[in-house]
Amino acid sequence: MRGSRLVSDRPRRVLSTIAALLALFLAAPAGGGDYGPTADVDPAPSPLPDRIIQTFAGDPSTCRAVTWRTDDSVGDAFAEITPADPSPDFHRNARRIRARTERFDTESGAALCHSVLFSGLLPGESYLYRVGSSAGWSEWFTLRAAGEKDEPFRFLYLGDAQNNILGSWSRVVRAAYASAPDARFLIHTGDLVTTGDDDAIWAEWFQAGGWIHAQTASVPVVGNHEYHRRWAGDADLPTAHWRAQFTLPENGPAGMEEYAYTFVYNGVRVIVLNSRDNPERQATWLDRVLREGGERWTVVTFHHPVFSAAQNRDNKELRELWRPLFDRYGVDLVLQGHDHTYARGRNLPGDTGGADPKGPVYVVSVSGPKMYELPEERWMVRAAENTQFYQVVSVDSDTLRFEARTATGELYDAFDLVRAAWGENRLVERMPAGSPERTF
Repeated sequence: MRGSRLVSDRPRRVLSTIAALLALFLAAPAGGGDYGPTADVDPAPSPLPDRIIQTFAGDPSTCRAVTWRTDDSVGDAFAEITPADPSPDFHRNARRIRARTERFDTESGAALCHSVLFSGLLPGESYLYRVGSSAGWSEWFTLRAAGEKDEPFRFLYLGDAQNNILGSWSRVVRAAYASAPDARFLIHTGDLVTTGDDDAIWAEWFQAGGWIHAQTASVPVVGNHEYHRRWAGDADLPTAHWRAQFTLPENGPAGMEEYAYTFVYNGVRVIVLNSRDNPERQATWLDRVLREGGERWTVVTFHHPVFSAAQNRDNKELRELWRPLFDRYGVDLVLQGHDHTYARGRNLPGDTGGADPKGPVYVVSVSGPKMYELPEERWMVRAAENTQFYQVVSVDSDTLRFEARTATGELYDAFDLVRAAWGENRLVERMPAGSPERTF
């Protein structure tokens, strides 16, 4: 959450939304049903905090960011934080922090976006926090600082939510949390919404995740649907909602702060890239980050896949720019979205041929209801169509365990990466026996 806010131009937004809906209708992808709203969600802000979301914006072991929204009637906004305690008097010595506040006007009404950075946290310790003002406060949420370098932990990974979010995606994010309530963060690999400049659709995304957004840190990845064109002939730009709603690390390439960034959690280096914009600039930055690494595991995440997992798609430029760096520096896992299928496989030598055991594991996944068909040429060892997924990744010293589960909780794919003494990974297949490939 940085920089000035753009005041909406309502006529242009209306035309932009109509154009986006028309394009969506004409695209008519296979599967997924109705992509329109399925329930009434009031997107208008009020004096009470809403859209509360926890993110990283520094060292996860000592600080944490929280962002929320109110209407413009609120004066000073605050957050309070205190060490977690079983006593009902836990809030007695809470520390109060004044929020940074910036105006953000949309078609939903005049709003204020507030953010705080909780600093000085003790590694591995749990805290309780709330946000609000004299007009009213949120409930208390939990927050846990990252721990020691080798402390085991889990995180969640969700592909595109994008369409029919409250109607169909809500069950997936809630199932993911129920499957791993101790997950330390949740990676969203882009296209969180289908029209990034439509505040009503963001209202669905925040309501679908509810208090999970406030309780478990989110790691949002920007996708092509978070870009928009304000008027015919204009260049596509990232939606102003991105920096208004998320407070993210500013350690990426110059000019791409909060869209490309990196952090280390318990010895795992996570690198977020923006596959929609300036891949060359990011390649230079990525080379430096990977070269200076040294962490036990490296996970890279972005939206457009290196190896496409849907018909008639290919991201050759990204593959040529970024993949050699993944190979050179030993990236372990690459998490992607965009293609609205599930696919998992190892690195390929060249663009064809068998899997290279030294390369990273590439995964493409989808959590929303919009579905595509798999390509005829298969690079993956496990794939699926017409299925909503969530993924649970567990890290314990020299073992990284990956599980892909359907929206109804069935284990569909699984593997372990085991770090050998000489530094290479050994992949141990754990996909369920006798489980047929899911297709249309």
